[in-house]
Amino acid sequence: MTARSKIDAATPASTAAAATTTRPHVELFTDGACSGNPGPGGWAFILRHPATGKAIERSGAEASTTNNRMELMAVIEGLRALTKPSLIDLTSDSQYVLNGLKEWMDQWKRRGWKTASKQPVKNQDLWETLDLLREKHDIRFHWIRGHQGHAENERCDELAVAAISSLTPGGRTGEGLA
Repeated sequence: MTARSKIDAATPASTAAAATTTRPHVELFTDGACSGNPGPGGWAFILRHPATGKAIERSGAEASTTNNRMELMAVIEGLRALTKPSLIDLTSDSQYVLNGLKEWMDQWKRRGWKTASKQPVKNQDLWETLDLLREKHDIRFHWIRGHQGHAENERCDELAVAAISSLTPGGRTGEGLA
């Protein structure tokens, strides 16, 4: 783990309560999508402040990318949207992103950005960006199954797919949307 311990879903309530008194609490919902893998891809996030009910939605796209890169970009852009250190409930359908943040990243760094099998970490550039961003915040991780009716996840998926459509003539995303 990093020097400042990250809060996860198994953290005792007293620790989580202490963090919420010193930092604003926000909810971050994210999703990435790709038409082909690799292919055109989109990312989206919803950032919500539960105390006020205020929320923002943002999305973007890249012409040639992978689904995992778009999942990572959704979290990166969501964290970049925050203006101050926060307690974040991060909800994603990507086990790759959540496991990377809470289990793998610190090990990769200790090994010089190599996996347990001594291979270079894929998407290292994005993981390094996430590493810098996570240092500013306390993050609790929540995995949800994608495409199962979770309102914010479905909305993020819609936004990510729409972002892909904005890249192509006539707004078509093609087959194989992940």
